[in-house]
Amino acid sequence: MTRQRMRFALAGVLGVVLLGLLPPATGLDAQTPGRPEVTDLRFVGNETFPDAQLRSAIITRRTECRSLLFQWVLPFCPIGAEFALDPAFFNPRTFRSDYVRIAAFYRGQGFRQATIDTVLVRPTPTTIAITFEITEGDPVRIATLDFGGLEQVDDPGALTRGLPVGVGDRLDVTSLRAVADTVTQRLQNRGYPHAEVLRDVFFPAGTLEGEVFFDVYTGPSARFGPVAVTGNEAVSETVIRRMLGFREGEVFSQDRVFDAQRNLFSLEIFRHAAIDTVPGFAGDSIVPLVVRVSEGNTRRVRAGGGWNTADCFGSEVRWASRNFVGGARRLVLRGRLSNILTSSLEESICSGAGTGEYARLNGLLSAEFTQPWIFSPRNTLNAAVFVERQSVPDLYIRESLGLNLGLVRGLGRATLASLTYEPSVGRLDAADVFFCTNFLVCDTNEIEVLASANILAPVGLRYTRDRTNRAVSPTGGYTARLDLEHASRVTFSDFDYERAVAEVTGFRGLPAGTVLAGRLRGGWLGASAFRGFDATARAGTRVSPPQKRFYAGGANSVRGFTQNQLGPRVVTVGVEELLFPRNEDLAPICLPERIADLSCDAAPLAEGDFESRPTGGSAVLEGSLELRFPVWGPFLSGATFMDFGQVWPEPDNASFGDLVFTPGFGLRYSTPIGPVRLDLAYRPAARQELPVVTSAIRPWLEGVDPANLRIQDPSTGDRIDWVFVDALARLPPVSFAEESGFTWSRVQFQFSIGHAF
Repeated sequence: MTRQRMRFALAGVLGVVLLGLLPPATGLDAQTPGRPEVTDLRFVGNETFPDAQLRSAIITRRTECRSLLFQWVLPFCPIGAEFALDPAFFNPRTFRSDYVRIAAFYRGQGFRQATIDTVLVRPTPTTIAITFEITEGDPVRIATLDFGGLEQVDDPGALTRGLPVGVGDRLDVTSLRAVADTVTQRLQNRGYPHAEVLRDVFFPAGTLEGEVFFDVYTGPSARFGPVAVTGNEAVSETVIRRMLGFREGEVFSQDRVFDAQRNLFSLEIFRHAAIDTVPGFAGDSIVPLVVRVSEGNTRRVRAGGGWNTADCFGSEVRWASRNFVGGARRLVLRGRLSNILTSSLEESICSGAGTGEYARLNGLLSAEFTQPWIFSPRNTLNAAVFVERQSVPDLYIRESLGLNLGLVRGLGRATLASLTYEPSVGRLDAADVFFCTNFLVCDTNEIEVLASANILAPVGLRYTRDRTNRAVSPTGGYTARLDLEHASRVTFSDFDYERAVAEVTGFRGLPAGTVLAGRLRGGWLGASAFRGFDATARAGTRVSPPQKRFYAGGANSVRGFTQNQLGPRVVTVGVEELLFPRNEDLAPICLPERIADLSCDAAPLAEGDFESRPTGGSAVLEGSLELRFPVWGPFLSGATFMDFGQVWPEPDNASFGDLVFTPGFGLRYSTPIGPVRLDLAYRPAARQELPVVTSAIRPWLEGVDPANLRIQDPSTGDRIDWVFVDALARLPPVSFAEESGFTWSRVQFQFSIGHAF
């Protein structure tokens, strides 16, 4: 994107934001006549609890900036712009209730001697400042923590181990309630569905101690009783029963009931699924259940489309049968296109999707089958066949036909492990430079062996865990993922390699609706000899498939770089640029002999004469730290972030000193399919020494080579007595250094749907 176009894009984004933020016609005074505006609300003496926690305990609030964006990036709040402020006004009745709320809060948290005072100041006739002056005192501590009624339970120590609080901790109502809930839940999962836990606290006079006693009523030990199923139509009762995961006569567990309900929803055919006890059941040792389901459409067609900076315009159509040949099996037929209109828009909004051959239409056709029960409701079998054309700009174009097989097992809530086998036959195009620079395979015939139809057949093991509190835009929790792959002769693969990738993300909610999010990803790739070279002089050459190498940069990676442009690169240049200067008064950059013996120094050429291409690497480390905050209402939010990362040719080259940091900010607009995301990031000036690749040449042989094959000067039409060789030439590297200081050319625009992580 040019600097001028980038300025227009940034100005357009800010203009849209500001148009949506125009102030209403009425002012603050007109909204609440006669009530002073609360300009300050503070707490003094609160050593144990932060201000934000105390503010959440009361109703009175102060006028605040609507967004961190208006506080720091666009400083409208400091200058008092009304549209940027969320006003609050004083209500005496609410304020008196808040006094009681603060006192009750401290008492419930164990500070029974805390005292609260208030100070009201009127800086002006229309404003008020409120201060809560708190003297906390010493808290009450738990002196004893005992349980009664657990005599009939096996291993009662397991029920009372690892509780939220213990002896010596501060005695607060919330923690005691958590203890009761924890013990109740543990009993319900050990066959006591009617368990109840009652709390009693005694405060000895003249002390700051509390004696806590929990009286446990377990009720009778119970087992699962008969199960009735209602509401099913297309899905048989047998299928529903086997997805429950428990049978009549087994020890009752509330968690197993919840798991059974999740298993039913995982079939993706039920709009509603609930498991309840039979009405009228109470206090018995047999727990009869009723499963109520409501089925959705067994067949569904979906279509969608979108645009992002990496794939230009794309579309996808899916047809799904969610009870294929019965048994709640699923069959999904999928068709996907990307790079739509790339060739027409490659100079504007689709500049990151590639040019030339890389700009051609990409597509995928697949048929995906899912068997939801394999000897257990925790096991799922997946199988898919596909044909695909995939292009990665400036790297390779791959056309493949393949099969994916996978066995997925649930290891617990939101935790999955899968074993996969993914054989495919594919050929690579436009990968000559990739093989020459990475593996020194520069002969065209040898490259053809690598690029022709080869079998890639890795076996994979994957572990995923998702403990976030939301599927979209989480505000708490974490995710973890580990991918391991192996391909060799044993798996019937022409490429031999091992690959490992680990990624973790974390989210933490902060005051004022902000969220701190982080991500860290690392990968390693070890390649062995390519089997296609076994009968050639290249036998033993280690080659890794281009699609298995690591790349960084893009909307979901290090956002200061375009797609895949961070890490090892190579520059290419035409032989004509080296042999024939554009200015006739200048000497050639190199003589033909220098190109032929690979000693040509291409450094005198201008940077614009080279074409840069990524080559990927065998090791990667990247991560992000992002602060997400509301901007306007529930739909528009913003983010500031710092991405970092690097890709290394070999794991031995990895060094933390090579990491590149790219700061940025962006806007997100919430939609039913996820946030539409616009990011602007800035990358620092780079200094790299890059390999140079050009076409190989040799002297023209009179009487052997046709005269018209001699290399021709594109300006004059004159020919020299040299011809091209069917191979590439790797010349000495050239150093490239960008100018320091700010420049618009290093501002990167990213547009996508969904969060970066």
